[in-house]
Amino acid sequence: MGELETERLILRRWRDSDLPHLAAVNADPDVMRWIGDGSTWDEDRTRDGIRRMEALWEAESFGLYAVEIRATGELAGFTGLSVPLFLPEVLPAVEIGWRLGRRHWGRGYATEAAVASLRYGIRTRGLDRVISVAQTGNTASERVMHKLGMRLDRELVSSSSGRPVRVYAITAEEYAAAAG
Repeated sequence: MGELETERLILRRWRDSDLPHLAAVNADPDVMRWIGDGSTWDEDRTRDGIRRMEALWEAESFGLYAVEIRATGELAGFTGLSVPLFLPEVLPAVEIGWRLGRRHWGRGYATEAAVASLRYGIRTRGLDRVISVAQTGNTASERVMHKLGMRLDRELVSSSSGRPVRVYAITAEEYAAAAG
């Protein structure tokens, strides 16, 4: 799948020129506060992350898209589907997730991009169920999950980070019922 377009965003595969922009997002402690153990990522770790995102596309025909602001061409971050290997307690599963630079928060971009990604996962890829994971306290991400029609599935402590998380889920049947 090449790209998805929304009213304000282009969700696309990764380019080499995206590295410094995503590295800046990953270097921001406010952005990374709710990711894993809260550590920031340097450019090398970001490069490895992009390689993993692209490898997932090749293996699964889904993955995490680069989120580009249509009006400016600026990289805002990413959204899309992945396998949540960081949380083996929920496997097998496909997760929808997002990470945007702080300057793009509060504009509805995460929801807009996630809606398109969820639609792709369920309607195009035929996924039966999609989850999303938020560390307890990350109310902004939980609001996006609610807007996607997801419901709280369970709470647990992540074995990889040691932090409490809340797992939300939506089935294809629930998605279809909400879409009308």
